[in-house]
Amino acid sequence: MTRKPNKKLARMRAAAATPARRSFVARHARSLGAGAAALVGSAVINRIQARRAEAKTPPAGAFVDIDGTRLHYVERGQGPAVVLLHGNGMTLQDFEASGVLGLAAEHHRVLAFDRPGFGYSSRPRSTLWTPTAQADVIARALVQLGVERAVVVGHSWGAMVALALALNHPEIVGGLVLLSGYYYGTIRPDVLPAALPAVPVVGDLMAMTLSPIAGLLTGPIALKASFAPAPVSDKMADFPAGLALRPSQIRAAAAEGALMIPAAMALAPRYPELALPVIIMAGEGDLVTFPRKHAERLARDIPGAELRLVSGQGHFLHYGVPERVTASIAALILRAKMPASRDAPTA
Repeated sequence: MTRKPNKKLARMRAAAATPARRSFVARHARSLGAGAAALVGSAVINRIQARRAEAKTPPAGAFVDIDGTRLHYVERGQGPAVVLLHGNGMTLQDFEASGVLGLAAEHHRVLAFDRPGFGYSSRPRSTLWTPTAQADVIARALVQLGVERAVVVGHSWGAMVALALALNHPEIVGGLVLLSGYYYGTIRPDVLPAALPAVPVVGDLMAMTLSPIAGLLTGPIALKASFAPAPVSDKMADFPAGLALRPSQIRAAAAEGALMIPAAMALAPRYPELALPVIIMAGEGDLVTFPRKHAERLARDIPGAELRLVSGQGHFLHYGVPERVTASIAALILRAKMPASRDAPTA
């Protein structure tokens, strides 16, 4: 039996073959091609900018290798050991630019680390870089460098790494100075969008193309919020922002954003175990890690901890009051009666 022709299908095929339809498809194909070309172009530009940033700010110190993880660190001064751990998205130059490193090195042996994935330290993808994982690597590096006991200073995300060091490697840590830390799991609507570059494949594409540009555009707003209520410090001009906009560091920062809440929740039940001198510092106006939710609560949970709130300062208080930070370091060294650190062996 002969089938009747499908008039509706015939009309659709005829419409698809019209010049208007062909023009519509061509226009979208051109748009997709232009978008792909823009992504490729931005990836090339970002790569060039990353190389320029590295040429402008080459490694400032030395390297120590721990089971496939290469840590970059700067060492200065002599005396009791002090370890500096920067926050998320930053590098060890954060302590250099703020003045904390130089002031502390006048009387102490100071080691400032690029945490895994930041600055010139590697971040193998085979490891989930929780505060505990980072503390384990840094503890082994300190042993290799001849550090037996140290005051550990951690800022923001670095404060969680400092806490993990004290909890899991108490033989190495003589005291803690915690700056503007995030210590408890709280609702953070800003975490999800910031963590997108950590998503496999899609995140890699974002980190190579769009995220560095977005970071360049939104950086001034983020800095203003981090310093508020204080103005953005002129010292930030000395921080190598170009290093922070490299795709590799953007991925590391996004991963730490995604881990922030669960990491704090994992550490929080153990805070009462700490039995060492602790000074908790926070800016009273901190809009990033609110002192009442974190610093003040932590001071209640750690036996004998001392809380030092700084008026007129925000999340980046160490730029505004580096002398107070180094005074806290000196106070802990006296309280813990820490001896001068021996010279480091060859790494």
